[in-house]
Amino acid sequence: MTDELLTPRQVQADYGFSPQTLANWRWNGTGPAYIKQTPGKGGRIKYRRSAIEAWLDDNTVKAGGQRAA
Repeated sequence: MTDELLTPRQVQADYGFSPQTLANWRWNGTGPAYIKQTPGKGGRIKYRRSAIEAWLDDNTVKAGGQRAA
């Protein structure tokens, strides 16, 4: 089974994060792992669905401010 690759617009449709938010996270190095398919400033970006899910799991906070186990 292959891991689905999503464009920023597909990530927005499935998870609600806008392409601009994803770009800001890439710039800051704080968002989910991504793949840059073409070089340069305007390079095509894709996200593995598993990377989005893992990032969400890592950033889930339980009540009281503790990370979920």
